[in-house]
Amino acid sequence: MFKKILIANRGEIALRIIRTCKEMGIKTVAVYSTADKDSLHVKFADEAVCIGKPQSSESYLNIPHLMAAAEITNADAIHPGYGFLAENARFAEICGEHGIKFIGPTPDMIRRMGDKMTAKETMIAAGVPVIPGSGGLLQSVEEAKSLATEMGFPVILKATAGGGGKGMRVVWEDGEIENAYNMAKNEARAAFNNDGIYMEKFVEEPRHIEIQVAGDQYGKVCHLSERDCSIQRRHQKLVEESPSPFMTPELREKMGEAAIRAASAINYESVGTIEFLVDKHRNFYFMEMNTRIQVEHGVTEEVINFDLVKEQIKIAAGIPISGKNYTPQMHAIECRINAEDPYNDFRPSPGKITVLHIPGGHGVRVDSHIYAGYVIPPYYDSMVAKIITMAQTREEAINTMERALSEFVIEGVKTTIPFHQQLMRNEDFRKGNFTTKFTETFKLV
Repeated sequence: MFKKILIANRGEIALRIIRTCKEMGIKTVAVYSTADKDSLHVKFADEAVCIGKPQSSESYLNIPHLMAAAEITNADAIHPGYGFLAENARFAEICGEHGIKFIGPTPDMIRRMGDKMTAKETMIAAGVPVIPGSGGLLQSVEEAKSLATEMGFPVILKATAGGGGKGMRVVWEDGEIENAYNMAKNEARAAFNNDGIYMEKFVEEPRHIEIQVAGDQYGKVCHLSERDCSIQRRHQKLVEESPSPFMTPELREKMGEAAIRAASAINYESVGTIEFLVDKHRNFYFMEMNTRIQVEHGVTEEVINFDLVKEQIKIAAGIPISGKNYTPQMHAIECRINAEDPYNDFRPSPGKITVLHIPGGHGVRVDSHIYAGYVIPPYYDSMVAKIITMAQTREEAINTMERALSEFVIEGVKTTIPFHQQLMRNEDFRKGNFTTKFTETFKLV
């Protein structure tokens, strides 16, 4: 087992990893930018190293600084968390070149799943359902028009190196193609320095349901059931839950088998997530694979009583997995609490937290790095907490979430707590009647 792990991340996920490492008897090294010197992950790690200025490019994305921190502290492994360099194949390679274990999949696995066209081709070969679309990258507007006419509208243009909704455009009719094509390419070039785009049939009334998987170094792969991530805004998840209210035992079995085939196709090792779009007829299609721990991993942990970060570390250390597939034994819902103003188009709201009260009680888990007096910096993602409630039934989990949100007090900055409070009371949400388009018509009062 590893003696010392450097966490190449910040905030709540860094703190989450530190907690599991302590329970496993593993020393930890926190890294931080000058803007994060007072963050809790810095305080609770065994050692801490400043790696640069507030901008991510000069700190959390600065590979030479991270490797220097690992070497001077004699860390024998690096955990990347999520975001930043978690799915950077070159970073994983450099870790290996320096004799430091990257806690995650191999660089080749990251590359194969990181490029969406390559991932799609891999899934087709593995017999995993994919959304009908272009056989490769589009070479011209004319090709896009021809293919869209052949497939039938609506279609969606996507950046091959994309994520977070960047380089993505839905096209409803022929006259919109040229403008959407050019905008998608320009946005992809600006965001990823790669303007390659492809086309897929647009799935109407979709659900976003993902399957948690784990694979070891010996070829064994299992799934740990599903999470429904359909409540989104601009392709960013807001609420996640397990089990999905749309799921049936038959669909779970089919999606679980498909997820195992997907991970097995690249001999996947580590924990990861296979993301699917599911239409109103319960046909499901591969979207992408996230080769890292997910923000919403705690939802799965609560419904199956399983520490995914511990499993990730054990897999990296060469310990085989059990290979057992899991199904939810409880119901859990997660609300992401962001420092954003939901009444002002979710504008970021960095600043000092003057008053804080974290909810508690039976069935409530809060993962957060904030405290009274903490200053939320403007340089990073706006998420400040994840609140997870769990119960025997979905209705009870929602009721517990309502109660917990009413106790959650954060003053000094605006947060998305009011959004979640109104969502929990929404009749369609409570009935499970929602798709990825739900927030487009959901109005705050």
